[in-house]
Amino acid sequence: MSFSQHLWQANAPLYQDTVQLPFNQELAAGTLSRERFCHYVIQDAHYLLAYGRALAVTAAKADGAEGMVQFARAAQEAVLVERSLHDGFMSEFGIAPAQFTATPLTPACHHYTSFLLATAWAEPYPVTLAALLPCFWIYAEVGREIHASSAAGNPYQSWVDTYAGEEFHAAVRAVCATVDRLAAKAADETRAAMHTAYTHAARLEWMFWDSAYRLGDWPV
Repeated sequence: MSFSQHLWQANAPLYQDTVQLPFNQELAAGTLSRERFCHYVIQDAHYLLAYGRALAVTAAKADGAEGMVQFARAAQEAVLVERSLHDGFMSEFGIAPAQFTATPLTPACHHYTSFLLATAWAEPYPVTLAALLPCFWIYAEVGREIHASSAAGNPYQSWVDTYAGEEFHAAVRAVCATVDRLAAKAADETRAAMHTAYTHAARLEWMFWDSAYRLGDWPV
């Protein structure tokens, strides 16, 4: 079993809890409320900008030219997806640019993005990649499961199709391969830190979707 597979297996119950969240179940059924989906899209756009920055920092830390290109491209793609949210879902669901700009990050989104950026700046390359991996991998697998059970005429089908597509899964496999390569030559202490970073990010993935369903906001 590869190192990335060990990461997945160690967090398999958390993944199952994520798939079973009301947000994802109702998204697949097409019954998710418009308010909850709009809340999610706004926060996802905020998140992707921070994720792109974390990927750009990671590219600068890469141990070779191939890694630099891989994660610089991933950073660019995160920003392009964020822009497509504005042109696509935000426009379709009547979210004005001013509304997006005026909406602050929720506690869950703020926690997640702060963790990724702090890890990208402070931790070594292998640990940073382990923290970034859940966003790639969990999104892809959740998207695939939702796609398999998506209701006919689902108003959110275009979102489902994006994350269930082969292109996205190919990117996940490439990141896993890089993580496996780095883990193979890392010290035990570094591999333990990679496990910790992956698990923390996977928990934050759960929190992000849970917060969207609850329309999470700052209590004060």
